[in-house]
Amino acid sequence: MTSPSEITDAKPPAPLPPSVRWQLWIVAFGFFMQALDTTIVNTALPSMAASLGENPLHMHSVVVAYVLTVAVMLPASGWLADRVGVKWVFFSAIVLFTLGSLLCAQSSSLQTLVMSRVVQGIGGAMMVPVGRLTVLKIVPRSEYMAAMTMVTLPGQIGPLLGPALGGFLVEYASWHWIFLINLPVGLAGCIATLMIMPNYQMQTRRFDIRGFVMLAVGMATLTLALDGSRGLGLSSWQLVLLVAVGIASLGVYWLHARGNLSALFSLRLFHTPTFKIGLIGSFLGRIGSGMLPFMTPVFLQLGMGFTPFNAGLMMVPMVLGSMGMKRIVVRLVNKLGYRQALVTATLLLALITLIFPFVAIYGAFWMIPVILFFQGMVNSLRFSSMNTLTLKDLPSRLASSGNSLLSMVMQLSMSLGVSIVGIFLGLFAHQHVIAGSNGMHNTFIYSYLCISLVIALPAWVFLHVPEDGRKQTLTDRRHAQAGSSDPMRKS
Repeated sequence: MTSPSEITDAKPPAPLPPSVRWQLWIVAFGFFMQALDTTIVNTALPSMAASLGENPLHMHSVVVAYVLTVAVMLPASGWLADRVGVKWVFFSAIVLFTLGSLLCAQSSSLQTLVMSRVVQGIGGAMMVPVGRLTVLKIVPRSEYMAAMTMVTLPGQIGPLLGPALGGFLVEYASWHWIFLINLPVGLAGCIATLMIMPNYQMQTRRFDIRGFVMLAVGMATLTLALDGSRGLGLSSWQLVLLVAVGIASLGVYWLHARGNLSALFSLRLFHTPTFKIGLIGSFLGRIGSGMLPFMTPVFLQLGMGFTPFNAGLMMVPMVLGSMGMKRIVVRLVNKLGYRQALVTATLLLALITLIFPFVAIYGAFWMIPVILFFQGMVNSLRFSSMNTLTLKDLPSRLASSGNSLLSMVMQLSMSLGVSIVGIFLGLFAHQHVIAGSNGMHNTFIYSYLCISLVIALPAWVFLHVPEDGRKQTLTDRRHAQAGSSDPMRKS
């Protein structure tokens, strides 16, 4: 990535060749598919439950299966792209994602739907990191930021369209169409990848298969243990066994990585204080934030009686607030500092989350989009600050490994968040699901109270962020895109 001085002195870049532009559009397409699928399913969960004969409050395993699979497979995707070539790994990712979509649409039970989501997740895990690697290989380093801005824009549109599109398809067609729409898009992506995408490869070191297996087993067993009694019907001793295996796997990985230069993730990463604090804070923070995209459409449909389409539309302000915050987040962090920004955003998000169900239940419907808009803004401020804090002080030789570990932790914490909110709903739910009943309202109020407490928890971690007088650099986007911007340092 270029420094501010390099941007200032650079001449306007020559236009990219048409072949490179087409390659970038293929990567952007993959980002869009992955981002859309992450959000489109949430709105459809109550309708899926009715179709499959399941309790709608127990449908979180459909989300967990996908997100956890992405977390487990992320460490291997970059190595596979270097070893096999970006073209074939990206092509395989689209094939698996599309095949998983077809299997999801044909599922006749919750168990088969969950297994199909695992297939989808393997494809989704390879799309985004391999896409980033592809951009790095096909454009000059000086134009990497502009190229990534181009390819990630569809990924930002995906969450904007996902909830509303999912609600529309469920209400006016059936839930199967949220997966079936991936088939023609996936077929077009496969053909375009075969015809246009170059197969860049590079020398790789030996993959740490033992470390990968240890981490995968640890993440999977601990996540499954959270939902084992309700979702899997496991006995107490089986749950204890899962937890013991998970903790043992992570402990063995720690021994494996000590002094091992070939380890999947080096323990030297934790010698950087801001990385250690940022990673712990990100893990705990995203557990709470990961509950909200699942909880909100379920509450609006089951608790408030909204149609799937209206519930999906209500999620749009949250995404708009998140996108709007990205334009001012640097100024806010420079003014407040990382510690104050993160502590304030964390506590404010917990307060907004607690207020939300009371506003909806007591009839102030016009306030719902306003609250969700501010919820999206505060959440975005916290995400951006956590990501930058975690990586900003890492040495260059550890930056790639640190970024991969952060990506894996982000996905893992999201799956844990959805699993935990499923536990809350199960604990407080009455036997019968009756939309709008006092019992159902109490279920959601108590669940939101617990969610707010989980969201507030990382504030204690962020209190330990060291003071840092350095300011983040903000560049003028209009000039930066022309290749001749002057960086503006904000105090």
